[in-house]
Amino acid sequence: MTNKALVVGATGIVGSALVRQLQDAGWEVHGLARNAGLLPRGVGAVAADLRDAPATAAALAGLAPTHVFITTWSRQANEAENIRVNAAMVRHLLDAVRPAGSVRHVALVTGLKHYLGPFEAYAQGALPQTPFREEQPRLAVDNFYYAQEDEVFAAAARDGFHWSVHRPHTVIGAAVGNAMNMGTTLAVYASLCKRSGRPFQFPGSSAQWNGLTDMTDAGVLARHLLWATQTPAAADQAFNVVNGDVFRWSWMWGRIADWFGLAPAPFAGEPRPLEARMADDAGAWSALAAEHGLAETDIHRLVSPWHTDADLGRPLEVLTDMSKSRRMGFLDYQPSDDAFFALFAQLRAQRLIP
Repeated sequence: MTNKALVVGATGIVGSALVRQLQDAGWEVHGLARNAGLLPRGVGAVAADLRDAPATAAALAGLAPTHVFITTWSRQANEAENIRVNAAMVRHLLDAVRPAGSVRHVALVTGLKHYLGPFEAYAQGALPQTPFREEQPRLAVDNFYYAQEDEVFAAAARDGFHWSVHRPHTVIGAAVGNAMNMGTTLAVYASLCKRSGRPFQFPGSSAQWNGLTDMTDAGVLARHLLWATQTPAAADQAFNVVNGDVFRWSWMWGRIADWFGLAPAPFAGEPRPLEARMADDAGAWSALAAEHGLAETDIHRLVSPWHTDADLGRPLEVLTDMSKSRRMGFLDYQPSDDAFFALFAQLRAQRLIP
């Protein structure tokens, strides 16, 4: 049976990696994005704003995908708005593909805020023990991830398709204009430190500096998304998705510094947030980009220091258990330092960093 994928958020970190994975697997791939002109060759372009239900229905009329992958969200001013907007986006999407009756599987990408809570109540109150496991109950707080899940669950019960939910840790991958992009943020920060001679200081907390953690490579997540659609036991299940290794930032920071030819600054013992320290770097980046002929002169299209600060400033150790996937046969492994190095090399090859 022909597999026809609709990748929602196809130009983002996760979506672009998934598009490549599906194409390599021989799928017919369509990508939905507000700027569909950025999609790679061979991908059917669907331009739509999921906040607009009639426009979404018109854009998807007649497409008849067999698999829908939801890899995007829209950041709002507070969690109440995050819930309202992002739940509606999922609902509009699934309502739009319903008439064809073609959908067999819907995969939703969320993340560890499922266990940690939303940004405005991040890591507050009673949190589940680490390593996080999928069977741990939802927190007693409003969370747009829960609202997105509930929209998928309701549509699946109504329309008869299978679903999967994928919860990565911080994702390492490349995309321009992405709202949550630690890898590129650190690459830009390191490049600016090297140019100016200012110290390459870890921006986060002592809990993150000294504690164990893990991450998720975009390629691993893409392979996991494909795997879940092809594995009967994975139907109607939620999964954590990480690389399989663990590390301490006290070790990883030196590895990243070495890649850029920097000496890592001693840890200050308290957070030194990047959002404040990079607030005035737009001009310096524009100058550096001009010197090296870089493809992107607008630093705000590359970095998301607020998100990097949120992840690296956590006051607790964050680890993720992946036994559920392992027991079902997903055995992929990716060293996280190699994932960073591959990303940095890709950014350099694309002339996004010097």
